[in-house]
Amino acid sequence: MLKTPWEYRYAHRAQKAKTSEIRELLKLTEQPDMISFAGGLPAPEVFPIKEFQQACNFVLNERGAQALQYGTSEGYTPLREMIARHNSRFSVPVTADNILITSGSQQALDFIGRLFINRGDHIVVESPTYLGALQAWSAYGAQYITVPADEHGMNTDYLEEALRVGPKFIYVLPNFQNPSGSTLSLERRKRLILLADQYGVPIIEDDPYGQLRYEGEHIPSVVMLDNQYRNDTDGEYSGNVIYLSTFSKLLAPGLRLAWVIAPPNVIQKLVMAKQASDLHTSTFNQQVAYEVAKGGFLDEHVKVIRSVYKERRDVMLEIMEEIFPTEMSWKKPLGGMFLWGILPQGVDAAEILKMAIQKKVAFVPGGSFHPDGGKNNTMRINFSYSSPDVIREGITRLGETLKEVFHKNGHK
Repeated sequence: MLKTPWEYRYAHRAQKAKTSEIRELLKLTEQPDMISFAGGLPAPEVFPIKEFQQACNFVLNERGAQALQYGTSEGYTPLREMIARHNSRFSVPVTADNILITSGSQQALDFIGRLFINRGDHIVVESPTYLGALQAWSAYGAQYITVPADEHGMNTDYLEEALRVGPKFIYVLPNFQNPSGSTLSLERRKRLILLADQYGVPIIEDDPYGQLRYEGEHIPSVVMLDNQYRNDTDGEYSGNVIYLSTFSKLLAPGLRLAWVIAPPNVIQKLVMAKQASDLHTSTFNQQVAYEVAKGGFLDEHVKVIRSVYKERRDVMLEIMEEIFPTEMSWKKPLGGMFLWGILPQGVDAAEILKMAIQKKVAFVPGGSFHPDGGKNNTMRINFSYSSPDVIREGITRLGETLKEVFHKNGHK
């Protein structure tokens, strides 16, 4: 087939771009009879719709002209101040000047790539790691140095070797990681900070799930531990960590609201990227989110989310234990939204997905989460979106598919 004239005009980075396997799988959820454990979707049942209705009315009635107008690139000041106060509770001395509001964490990842990555630069990542970060940074020509991870997160015993290459930064999801659900231990967090400081390499801490802990003790964030390590208790935060988080998992993903915490000089550079991208995040959405979240509502609402998701996690684990073949293994996540399944060597999760779709159930094959390839015998299963009854039915269908595959391949 002849190429259209457009095919000769795409930039090199666009020619090499790939669609998100996860976003493509989300199209399956449009089929009414499909049970999808593929997307990282929050449960719509926990969206605070009534509070949003009240906040929308208040914002339009009291500040309608301002809320519908252009805003500052840095973000709505009261929202930034609220985020700063929240983080100051955890001994990170930040002010509004340390914070940039972005249109989702994905935009923040893109800005970081735009700001720091030259073609050929090396980035240290866990394996597996978040696919969205790989997509964002591959567009800027990044190369990846992978550090193996287990149920305790990035294995820092292998980190020093990676740092000798001279990477631009380290990217880590310390809490209930997407996709594996693992949590970086306190010991490894401290080792990460020590080695990063020793080799002069910054850290990007991506923390969308940090408040979704269902059991176990809270572990201080990397940005907090870095601040303690530097004994920086006065003035604005100016440490070695850029911290990302989002309202997508706490309020609603449709808001497209996230934030970056960084030293003020880094924020200023990110603001320039913001101005070149979309000028500013929706003024109206920011003001509505502030009205919903202020006054302690968010702290109480998170408790509701934890209760709902913990029940769904527990139901999924119970049915998997009952239904799944013994050749399959998985770890119990202490929080977050995902379970990580490991199939026997030589079994391709992508092939299992094709059969599972015939039974009207979907998940995400794990191979795409590994920058250096391989590990096709892994799978990510979301438990936050579906009700317990749907989880029981979906996991039963998936278990039947796995048994068929294993029987066909000669497993017991």
